[in-house]
Amino acid sequence: MKVFEADWTWTGARFEAGVQLAVDAAGRLSEVGALARLPDERLRGQALLPGFVNAHSHAFQRGLRGLGERFPDGAGSFWSWREAMYRLVDSLYERALVELTTRAFREMLAAGITTVGEFHYLHHPSSGPDFALDRAILAAARASGIRLVLLGVYYRTGAIGKPLEGAQRRFDGRSLAAYWKNHEALARELEPATESLGVAPHSIRAVPLAELAPLVREARARGLVVHMHVEETQKEVEDCRAALGRRPLELLAEHALLDAGFTAVHATHTAADGFAALAAAGARVCLCPTTEANLGDGLPALVEPPGLELALGTDSNARISFLEELRWAEYGQRLRGERRGALVDARGAVAARLLAAGTRGGARALGLAAGAFEPGNWADFVAVDLGASELAGATPDTLAEALVFGAGERALAGTWVGGARRS
Repeated sequence: MKVFEADWTWTGARFEAGVQLAVDAAGRLSEVGALARLPDERLRGQALLPGFVNAHSHAFQRGLRGLGERFPDGAGSFWSWREAMYRLVDSLYERALVELTTRAFREMLAAGITTVGEFHYLHHPSSGPDFALDRAILAAARASGIRLVLLGVYYRTGAIGKPLEGAQRRFDGRSLAAYWKNHEALARELEPATESLGVAPHSIRAVPLAELAPLVREARARGLVVHMHVEETQKEVEDCRAALGRRPLELLAEHALLDAGFTAVHATHTAADGFAALAAAGARVCLCPTTEANLGDGLPALVEPPGLELALGTDSNARISFLEELRWAEYGQRLRGERRGALVDARGAVAARLLAAGTRGGARALGLAAGAFEPGNWADFVAVDLGASELAGATPDTLAEALVFGAGERALAGTWVGGARRS
């Protein structure tokens, strides 16, 4: 047993003094509260938050930083970025992928991220065994010390009804049988204290409906979370309507593929009735504001239906700062004129709702006992430096807003995963 105590600790609504965290030998919280123990670690001048949960990442795209931002031919940013991404894919082999992913994961830990949901689709080396690159993600997580949920992507088509081409062939799920065979092999290799698996049909454009439905139903039968890019671009919506007669979310609802284990990533062009369908099914939305802005995909209109839960992700990792993801989730709504909406909690507090999305919401999206200081949850947390200049003058009642809307990584003092310091 190890007891931690900071000056202030986040309780889900505000920061409070006198809260202690008791961590057992397995790395879980055994007790939380005014325990009247002599702390093993007294974090003076610091406050504690549950660790941020990054529910959507493509770690290898960290290698694109600075490579997709020049437009010599006047093309839009997405096209320049896409060309750079496929060049990067062509250049990656197992060792390079481990190094690149480890770099991204360590940067996440420094940003207060304790868990990453790695939406991984770069499965195959240019030569060698199928799915060999999935093990590179496990190796990187172990080298960095981050908690990992490996969301194995099923990817079959380059667009609706069109074959994979070029570098996309390295994403190929091969078949449902091959996908599940690899999933079961990975499951035998996991370190259960820090690693788990989920299922990720890439998108409506990359998975035929005839394979999507059985994939999701099998994931549900195995108790696995399902993450999927949904209505990320207007072109995706238009192509789906033209080819299949429905919007992507309409098809998912029609085939009963939405439930509490489903997370719709982006939902940038989702209409109000689509958000209502997600909420009614108990599903959630994962926003990735920095990447959505970087690619120019647009800003979702988060008109809140009752019960809609949110998570956040760093996606392309063009900038790994979870505090930026939090604040830009809200700023995007301000730019749309949605000053009040899905990012305001029942008390009218914005920062508390954002912190909930970045911690508890992400953990629930990944099927983890984490994201809140509650007995039985993993002891994953981040320390805030109360002496940071950005936070000068903050009180327990204002620290959440000061941190989310006024601070960066300089204000973070350390990151713990399972009670062990990792950054």
